[in-house]
Amino acid sequence: FMKKNQFTLHPWHGVEVGEKAPNIVNVFIEIVPSDILKYEIDKPSGIVKIDRPQKYSNIVPCLYGFIPQTYCDKAVAEWAKSKSSLEIVQGDHDPLDVCVLTSYHIPRGNILLKAKPIGGFRMIDHGEADDKIIAVLVDDEIYGKFNSIFEVESSVIQRLKHYFLTYKNLPDAPPLCIIDAEYDQEEARQIIQASRSDYANNFNE
Repeated sequence: FMKKNQFTLHPWHGVEVGEKAPNIVNVFIEIVPSDILKYEIDKPSGIVKIDRPQKYSNIVPCLYGFIPQTYCDKAVAEWAKSKSSLEIVQGDHDPLDVCVLTSYHIPRGNILLKAKPIGGFRMIDHGEADDKIIAVLVDDEIYGKFNSIFEVESSVIQRLKHYFLTYKNLPDAPPLCIIDAEYDQEEARQIIQASRSDYANNFNE
């Protein structure tokens, strides 16, 4: 018989969030800036799959993935409702998304790294809370020193916002997503904890 540890762990369910979470978290990277296709994890198998080609010129401007053993459901939605005047129906029922800033060229996804959350965007997508945590690669020579999204060059943050506001749009179509607010490190940590609670309530026996 094969031993359990001889199989690759499922990157969402089999990998730990990290012993120092929410201050330092593990992040599974699905997409890197050189990708011209949108990749995402296949939830049942844990294998990275092609979700769709990028139809237009939107290229993700940083490493993009999710925090293992997180889920955006009731707790994440309730947090967003408490902070926003917009109508929020529910969480988006996905792992918590993370953008990781780094000065290093990382040419491929399907990797695991450690990152420090420094803030995020409260994004609303068709009434669903779809937060984007902004983090920096641990020990990065340039970005690793930042502890707040507001310490990062504003052009970097604006580029990220532009990507998320337009990556689902058809030309000349009204925006599908709204970024309701930018928030700092402490709120990012609170949202990570809420997503961990949602995960425990949905997946832990």
